This record gives sequence, structure tokens and C-alpha cells, in this order.
Amino acid sequence: MDLKNFTSAIAQIAEEKGIPFEKVIETIEMAIAAAYKKDYGKKGQIIKAKLTPDTGELKFWQVKFIVDQDMLFTEEELEAMKERKFDEEAATIKTESGVEKVRFNEERHMMIDEAKKIKKDVKVGEELEIPLETQQDYGRIAAQTAKQVILQRIREAERETVMTEFKSKEGEIISGIVQRIEGRNVFMDVNRSVGILTKEEQIPGEFYRMGQRLKVYLLKVEDSPKGPIIFLSRAYPKIISKLFELEVPEITQGQVVIKSIAREEGSRAKIAVASTVENIDPIGSMVGQKGTRVSAVINELGGEKIDIIAWDEDPTKYIANALSPAKVLDVKEEEKNKAVVFVPEDQLSLAIGKDGQNVRLAAKLTGWKIDVRPPQENTGAEEAKEEPAENKEAEKVKEEKKEKEVKVKKPRKTKKKAEEKEESKKEEN
Repeated sequence: MDLKNFTSAIAQIAEEKGIPFEKVIETIEMAIAAAYKKDYGKKGQIIKAKLTPDTGELKFWQVKFIVDQDMLFTEEELEAMKERKFDEEAATIKTESGVEKVRFNEERHMMIDEAKKIKKDVKVGEELEIPLETQQDYGRIAAQTAKQVILQRIREAERETVMTEFKSKEGEIISGIVQRIEGRNVFMDVNRSVGILTKEEQIPGEFYRMGQRLKVYLLKVEDSPKGPIIFLSRAYPKIISKLFELEVPEITQGQVVIKSIAREEGSRAKIAVASTVENIDPIGSMVGQKGTRVSAVINELGGEKIDIIAWDEDPTKYIANALSPAKVLDVKEEEKNKAVVFVPEDQLSLAIGKDGQNVRLAAKLTGWKIDVRPPQENTGAEEAKEEPAENKEAEKVKEEKKEKEVKVKKPRKTKKKAEEKEESKKEEN
């Protein structure tokens, strides 16, 4: 055996498949053990092989399970089990009572008395390895068996590596390249594996092209008969917070915290932030110098607008901030997480937003049901309360005016009457 080429070939397989070197060696050992059993072993035997890559030395053992008389099925129990199906290859079988027993097979089992002759300190339930003669020549069928075992085990090891790697990355941002588009599903190459971006997880109106590199959110990884399935997303709200983590070091350091996110993918998003350090402006940290940080996130999401607002413990202030960029006059809390917000008339359409988008996102962000109203409705109740006092004053003013008018008019009436009397007297005379 050319050990140098053999070792380099193993290293190449490990690198290409992303499998640890030791795992490839273990796979080859299992394949050689299967070939040995095919040509030189017997049915039911458990053969173990050990390969030393540095020297190319091969060793073989037969593994036997140590049992005692209490662990064996009686003749009556075996007769009763004939009608039942059970795995003859299994080392132990659980009875209905829950006790583990075995059907004795001299190729797989060894009584404790015989085992102690080989190894004095062996115990019941342990495995005993009995050395076998090393063989160098194997037939075509044995070689084919070894090949199949290697291919199968490498596929299994590759699947296990992919599952372990991507399972640990669930909820993280990864980079992928568009590999192919089938119908409405986009398949992406993510670190030697293939991820799927379904229609539901795509940004509406976003177009994809072959070879395009994108950042995606790793939703989950599921195992299937054909291999691990990696589900990706561009629409999940948390992708925004993860993109900001890449751009804003204050988030990674824990100085700025993202409290809540509301998003209508492809159109607009609102994000509430707070600072854990007094001297740090959370909004300024998110925006960056000349808007470089927020611009990087917006560009990655295809131009989606992002409103960054300050989180506040006081619900009224928080709701007022959430309706940004509209100016809020007053916020009144009601029962069942409802709030009535009063805004100037010229800000009403801005507060509601196009098709109600702004107020809808603010409600998602804060968790409150928000009712936006003009200022007249805010002052109407107060005016109604003050009405009686104003009416009284108005009535007094009216009465005073009437009295003055009466006083002024009375002398005029008496003068006219006097003149009329004088004229009538003159006519009589």
C-alpha cells in the first residue's frame, strides 16, 4: 500500500465533503470490516477493524457480548416467541416485563465462564474483543461491499456534518448565492449545501438572478430521507435586527438593544431601540455617520424604508414615538391596551400613513390598539364642561346691553309724544 497517496486521498475526501479526517478513517475501517466478514466471517458475527494511517497496519477483532444464564431465554419463552417477530441481530431483547434478555448465538454471545478464561476481569454486559487473523486478499464481491459501505457512510457523515453545522446557525444571517430557480422557489448555495427560499419567505416584488449573492436568515434545518433541508428567509422580521448587528458594533457590545420590530416586507419597517449606557444615543448609533449604517441595511433589503424610534417605558411616550414622523399632541390610555392619539389636522394623514400603514406598524411595534383623531375631538369634551359658565357670562352681557338700549330709547319716546301733543293743541286752537 502506498501510504503517502492513501493518506493524502483520505485528507482530500475529508476536505471536499467537510468531514473530519478521523470520521473518514472510521468509515474505511467499517468498510474493511464488512469486506472481511463477507469473505472470512460467518453470519451473525460482529467484526471490528482498526487501521493505522501512518503505518498502514490493519487489525481485526470479533466482538462478543458477555452474558450469564439469567440473561438467556428459556425453551418455553423461545417457543412462545416463535409467533412474534423480533430482531435476531439485536444484542438484547426486552421482554414484556421490561427485563432485557438475549437469544443465545455463539457467534455474538459468550458465557461469562468462558469469557473469564480469556479476560479475567470481564463482567456481564460488557463486550469482549477476540483478535482475528489479518487477511490481505479479498474477492470482488467483498470489495464491492466495502465500496458501498464507504459511499453510504460518507453520505451519512456528510449529512450529519451539515445538520450539526447549520443547526447551530439557526436564527443567524448567512450568505448565499442563487443557484437555480424552480417555479417560485429559489435554491441557494450556502457553504457547499443547498438552501431553499420559498415564495412565502421572499420579499414581495424582489427579483432574483442566477449567481446573485444575498444575505438570508436561516429559519430552520430539517432532516429528510434525501438529506437535510435548509429553510431560508428574506421576509422574517428578525433579519433586520441581525443585519443591524453586522453594521452596528454597539449592539454586539450590548450598549444598544433592539426592543421591538414591526415590518411589512418590501415596503416599510419600524424598529424600537434603547441604550443601556447613558452617553450613547441609540438612534444615532443605528443611523451611523451620514446614515451609512442604516443605508447598508436598506440596500441589502432592496430599498425597504426603515424608521428607527426611541423605546420608552412610558406607554404614552412610546406610542407617540412609534407614530413618527408625525407629531403627536396627546395620548390617552384606555382599557384593554387601547390608546387614543390626538394629532394636528395637518399631521393626520402622515400619522395614519398610506393605506393606514404608519399607524398599523406603530400598533404592531407597541402592542397597543391605536386610534388616531384630530384635535377638535380632544378639546370638545373640555368645552362641553365649561359651557355652563360661559353661557352665564354671555347671558349677563346680553341682559346689560338690553337694559342700556331700553334706557336710551325711553327718553326718545317721551319727546316724540310731547311734540305730538303740542301739535295737536295747536291744531285745536
